[in-house]
Amino acid sequence: MCAHQPPCPTADSPDHVAALIVRAHPEQGWSLLCNGTIVFDDTGEILPDGRVVPVTRSLAMAA
Repeated sequence: MCAHQPPCPTADSPDHVAALIVRAHPEQGWSLLCNGTIVFDDTGEILPDGRVVPVTRSLAMAA
């Protein structure tokens, strides 16, 4: 999926959120990464295969 050099990390790699943003929608609170991952401002994610990564921020960070 990625044509960048060096290539972006794949969606199943531990550093998958380091991929480049290809579409940003800050008004809606989400961005699409080059590897097909959708990341949300609240730290939740949807992976290209449909799996959901729950929000990881702590309550202390939210306050």
